[in-house]
Amino acid sequence: MAVTAQGRTHAAQIVRQLARAYPDATCSLDFRTPLELLVATILSAQCTDQRVNKVTPGLFKKYPSAADYATAPIAALERDVQSTGFFRNKAKNIQGCCRALVEQYDGQVPRDIDALVALPGIGRKTANVILGTAFGIASGVVVDTHVGRLSRRMGLTDQKDPVRVEQDLMARIPQKEWVVFSHRMIRLGRDYCTARKPKCDVCPLADACPRIGVETL
Repeated sequence: MAVTAQGRTHAAQIVRQLARAYPDATCSLDFRTPLELLVATILSAQCTDQRVNKVTPGLFKKYPSAADYATAPIAALERDVQSTGFFRNKAKNIQGCCRALVEQYDGQVPRDIDALVALPGIGRKTANVILGTAFGIASGVVVDTHVGRLSRRMGLTDQKDPVRVEQDLMARIPQKEWVVFSHRMIRLGRDYCTARKPKCDVCPLADACPRIGVETL
């Protein structure tokens, strides 16, 4: 999707109105350290953040370091994350990732997107979450289902592939806004711009959104 002056102006309006609607938006996953956020983000795949936040207090207490995850019996780790769904794959990814952290980074989470995406179970979205939320590094725009859906409705992209959506957003939105933009879009998606029956009549961005595709839902 080509970037035009009109497109940048439209994106700037979206950014301003999101800031007014959600000035204090932050990540909804509970964490204290970069490792905890990494684990929570892996668990959040195909699972609500609320469910993840119920599981992680006990998980983080039981496994305080990457080495603890790396050496845990896999069956025990699977039981500990079972309620988040797809637990075998998630346990495998958490353990594989933490083993790599121990072997390559002395158990610490690296502050580099290329290093992060090379870890087991870590894609670009997860890497952007970790860098932006744990370290304050704007490496890109987190594109989850909410951000992708809202971006298309708002006319910020016409792409469906998350990588292409991210490229369109990075071209239109100032880098200093990348991290908080995703948090605010996710809040708006949960509160108003739902997949079915979006609440356009009361949405705080109603006057800026062209509502692309809404009429066909």
